[in-house]
Amino acid sequence: DLVRMAVANARLNRPLGELAVSVVQKGLVIGGGVTGMTAALKLAEQGYEVFLLEKEAQLGGNLKNLYYTLEGEDVQAFLKDLIGKVTSDPRIHVLTNSLVVDFSGSKGNFTAGVMVAPTMYYRRIEHGIAILATGAMEWKPTEYLYGQDPRILTQLDLEERIAKQPAEVSRANQIVMIQCVGSRNEERPYCSRTCCATAVKNALKIKELNPQTKVTILYRDMRTYGLMEFYYAKARNQGILFVKYEPEEKPEVKSDGQALSISFNDRILKEKVELKPDLLILSAATIPRENEELATMLKLPRTADGFFLEAHMKLRPVDFASDGLYLAGAGHGPKLISESISQASAAVARACTILSKERMFVGGIVAVVEGERCAACLTCVRVCPYSVPVINAKGEAEIDVAKCKGCGSCVAECPAKAIELMHFRDVQLQAKCEALVMEVAA
Repeated sequence: DLVRMAVANARLNRPLGELAVSVVQKGLVIGGGVTGMTAALKLAEQGYEVFLLEKEAQLGGNLKNLYYTLEGEDVQAFLKDLIGKVTSDPRIHVLTNSLVVDFSGSKGNFTAGVMVAPTMYYRRIEHGIAILATGAMEWKPTEYLYGQDPRILTQLDLEERIAKQPAEVSRANQIVMIQCVGSRNEERPYCSRTCCATAVKNALKIKELNPQTKVTILYRDMRTYGLMEFYYAKARNQGILFVKYEPEEKPEVKSDGQALSISFNDRILKEKVELKPDLLILSAATIPRENEELATMLKLPRTADGFFLEAHMKLRPVDFASDGLYLAGAGHGPKLISESISQASAAVARACTILSKERMFVGGIVAVVEGERCAACLTCVRVCPYSVPVINAKGEAEIDVAKCKGCGSCVAECPAKAIELMHFRDVQLQAKCEALVMEVAA
C-alpha cells in the first residue's frame, strides 16, 4: 500500500524551484545596552559591518544605573571600556537617538528604515540579519507608599545612593527590603529573577559600609540560583535577617510624616512584628521596554507579559520564528549581566550561519498562489503563523518563498483553493488516497 501511494504521488511531482539570492553581509543590532554592544562587537570581530541602533542619546542601557555586581566587579568601568571598544571599531556604525520606522525583506536581504534625531533624517539600511536587544526596565511601584515618602526607594535607587552618597546610607540604623514588589501576582505572574541577587548584593554593600546597620529582607522565596547561593550564605553569616511572608499577608507600610513603620507576620514567632527602619527598599519587578510597535513592524511574537518569544525554548533559544531575526538580553526576559552577554554571543553565532554565505538558496517545499482563483479574502494573511502572505498591487495574495516555512496552514484554510503546497498538491493527495483503496490484480 505504501509503495503504491508513493508511486502515485511521485508521478505527479513537479520540480521544486530553488532561487539563488545574494546575502547582504552586514548586521543590524537594535538596542545599545550591554547585550546590543556585545553583539555588535562580536559581529565586528568576525569581520562583518554592523549598524547599532540606540533610541536614547547615549549607549549603555540599564548599565548606566548600575555600579557594582554581586561579585564586586566595577560595572561603570566595564561599561566605559565596552563603549570605548564599540565606538572605536571602524566596522560598527553607532546611531543614537534612532528609531526603526519601517522594515521589509527576508533572511539575507533585509531593509530597515531608520529615523535619526535630532535632525530627524531618514536612512535606509540594508542588512542580512537583525538582532533585537531592546532590554527591560525597572517597574515603578504603586504600592508601599512609594513616591510618597523619600525614605522609600527601589533597589536601583538604593544602589545609586550607595555609590554616590555612601556616608548617608552608612548612617542608617535599620533598613528593610521587601521582595517581589509588582511581580509574581495576577498582573505579572512571572519571577523577575534578578531581584533576590540584587537585594543580597545591596545588603552586603550596606554591611560593608556599616557592619552595625540592621538589614532585614522580607521575601516570598529566595532565588539566588547557581553560584549566587554562596553570597546568600555570606549575607546570613553577616547577620542579615531573612523573613518569609505569604502573598496573602503582605507587609503593611505606614508613615506619619516622621516615623516609618513596617509590620508583618513572623512565621517563627507566630505573631505580628513591627519595625521602624530608616529606609525601606522595594525590589520592584522587571518589565519589558515598549516594544509593541517594533514587534508589529517586524511581525515578531511576544509572551503575554510583553517579552519577545523565541522560536523554541530548547532547539532555537535565540531565534525568532522568522529566519534571520534573533533575540538576546532582557527583552527576552529578566536576566543578569553575565546571562545577557552569553545570549548575545549565542545570537551572533546563529547570525553568522547566514552572514558567512555569499548567497543562499530559497524555495523548495513552499506554498504557491494561483492568482486567478484568489479572492483577496485575507484568510491566508490571518492564519499564517509567520505573517508571510500579503495582498499585492494586483489584489492577489502573494507569498515570499524566502519566508515561507511550508507549514500548509494557508493551504488548508483557503476557501477558494487558490493556494497549493509543492509536493503536497490536492491532486497528489487524491492520487495517494485512490492508490490506497485500489484493487490489485493477483
